[in-house]
Amino acid sequence: MADVSGLRGTALLDALDHADLTGLDVNTVADALDPRELGRVDFRRLLDTLVRLSEQAPAFSLTKVDPTRFATLVSRASRAQLEAVVASPALRARVLDEIFARMGSHIRRDRALDAVIHWRLSGGTGPGGYDRYATAISGGSCTVSRVTEGRPRVTVTLSPVDFFRLITHQATPAVLFVTGKIKVKGDLAFAAGLIGHFDLPKPS
Repeated sequence: MADVSGLRGTALLDALDHADLTGLDVNTVADALDPRELGRVDFRRLLDTLVRLSEQAPAFSLTKVDPTRFATLVSRASRAQLEAVVASPALRARVLDEIFARMGSHIRRDRALDAVIHWRLSGGTGPGGYDRYATAISGGSCTVSRVTEGRPRVTVTLSPVDFFRLITHQATPAVLFVTGKIKVKGDLAFAAGLIGHFDLPKPS
């Protein structure tokens, strides 16, 4: 059993392979790991480690990572680090599922509207080479599905990495649109203000 107190970076990642998880908090681990201090594949290794540890101790599930800490981890990761994450199909699916699962808790109920948004994330395994999600906003709540049926108010197509940058306030829809990194079909005005319907945690 390894004592991980006081460790940071890759030393902490190494220690977690043999650590006693008793009393160890996933948010404490998240605080001790800054992607800017890690190599290109180390950030993927971090997420892989958390997924593996969650099988031993449910308290290490990605769902237990505080929203602000999660946003901070993603925002501090370089594009190369994020690309390494999405290059792993299993990890890509796990992270995307986690992000979309959190969207319902971030909806701004003061902006009541009814709308269905289809998301197409390039490089996926679904039809046409996309990972597809649908977010349905109604009565101040938001539900998420992997089934994208029916006619949406807007369909948004972008890469997973740019999606990560968008939801962590590292890029705006306008910037992604003018640089050709996001494609929108449907109600363009609604799409431009879409992120404003969510109270997304801001990285620290």
